[in-house]
Amino acid sequence: MGLLTEGSPLSWEETKVLAEHVRHHGIEQFINLYDKLRDRTGDVLKWGDEVEYIIVKFDDKTQRATVSLRADELLPKLQEKEQADPQNVKSLWRPEYGAYMVEGTPGKPYGGLLAHFNIVEANMRYRRAEASTLLKDGEVIMSITNFPRLGCPNFTSPPYTPTPDKGVTRSHFFPDEGIFPGHPRFKTLTSNIRKRRGEKVAINIPIYRDKNTKIPIDDSHVLEPGVAQPDAVYMDAMGFGMGCCCLQLTFQACCITEARTLYDQLAPLCPIMLALSAASPIYRGFLTDVDCRWNVISASVDCRTREERGHEPLKNNKFRIQKSRYDSIDSYLSPDHEKNDSVVSEKINYDLLKTAHGIQTGAIPAPTLLGGSIASKTNEDIPKAFTKMMSKDCP
Repeated sequence: MGLLTEGSPLSWEETKVLAEHVRHHGIEQFINLYDKLRDRTGDVLKWGDEVEYIIVKFDDKTQRATVSLRADELLPKLQEKEQADPQNVKSLWRPEYGAYMVEGTPGKPYGGLLAHFNIVEANMRYRRAEASTLLKDGEVIMSITNFPRLGCPNFTSPPYTPTPDKGVTRSHFFPDEGIFPGHPRFKTLTSNIRKRRGEKVAINIPIYRDKNTKIPIDDSHVLEPGVAQPDAVYMDAMGFGMGCCCLQLTFQACCITEARTLYDQLAPLCPIMLALSAASPIYRGFLTDVDCRWNVISASVDCRTREERGHEPLKNNKFRIQKSRYDSIDSYLSPDHEKNDSVVSEKINYDLLKTAHGIQTGAIPAPTLLGGSIASKTNEDIPKAFTKMMSKDCP
């Protein structure tokens, strides 16, 4: 789940005008916060999990399973305990991208003691039971990575038809009604990514081949010639990635040094866990030759233009950008791991931070490596902004 702030999300036309303003103030904010917090110590390790769920409806008569678009109906009821007593609830509930998704977290973060591991599963069971009490007959709440028939005809309950020539997604397979309607962020971000990119996102996942595999697998290559590949499962909407579910962990370290080390340690660990889970081999009803959602979700929010992707010479854009904004990390953050980085751009690290902040005297030392990581993020325009956030001062 991303930022769900107050205010109206701006369209891409409004957002792109503010890109330099946000870039400048974002860097300034980072430097101010880093200077304020770099020597802070004494915080305790805290962490928490976020589990995303899909609401699935089973029809025993027709032997069909669909996603139930009732998240907007369930969430207010799930949040009643938090609103009544926010300090003493056992769970917190938040919206997610899909109108068939909800996200549950513990009411308070866990601590750093081994004893805290004893309450994690119990809290997860509590959350599942809490949400299950609000379901209708035939509905279940499932913590699966991807609904296998997401994007197939009538995969939602109630059923809706995609509108490829109008609307937010303009998808051949994913209707706008599949996006959570309770917060404008989700539809605005979907539209802004498509507009910044200059075309719909294009996700091509190789089909699993055996002796019975037919190529082309469907008529997607006819619907989108030159974009959809005949031997791949083609998907054309943000919902195919952000409509997936996952388990996420958030940590609070005792200091910046520990946080940077923890970040670096998670870099090799997370892909290993992803490979061990291997939980999502089916997309749009087809068995594919991948087991994880990573490439799908990365491509589903790829807002790079054709120039930035290297398909056309640079003319309107400043940089070639090597990957989607939702992708692997750009560098290690801890100085101890600097030798393991393939590229560390000292020029960007120095020039961008110093120029943006206006510290001609060098009064605030630019943080090595950490600044480079921030610099890589500022190469891209922001895909969304909120009206009330534009007037906030940098801390």
